[in-house]
Amino acid sequence: MEQTIPEVIRTVPLQHYVFFAAALFSIGVLGVLTRRNAIIIFMCVELMLNAVNVLLAAFSAYRADPNGQVFVFFIMAVAAAEVAVGLGIIVMIYRNIQNTDVNLLDRLKW
Repeated sequence: MEQTIPEVIRTVPLQHYVFFAAALFSIGVLGVLTRRNAIIIFMCVELMLNAVNVLLAAFSAYRADPNGQVFVFFIMAVAAAEVAVGLGIIVMIYRNIQNTDVNLLDRLKW
């Protein structure tokens, strides 16, 4: 049984999705490596997760296989939980040291 790619999906080549996801992931890595603000680092990690989700959804659509899209759904659910926990940690850090600079986190040591 041959599965065909829908016409809507074929209008954008797969390489464009790959380049877009690579650019998003690269921006996220650059942000994690160069920024010191914990909130910005957190947003860059989320950007990297979304780049992976774009690739999974694109490959899933091009193969006409819904497994990748289901996997994206679970990744988004885990990312939502990560956001809740991460922002809670960042708020507690801010309450303790009145700053979100990750270089100042050595103050949290005993």
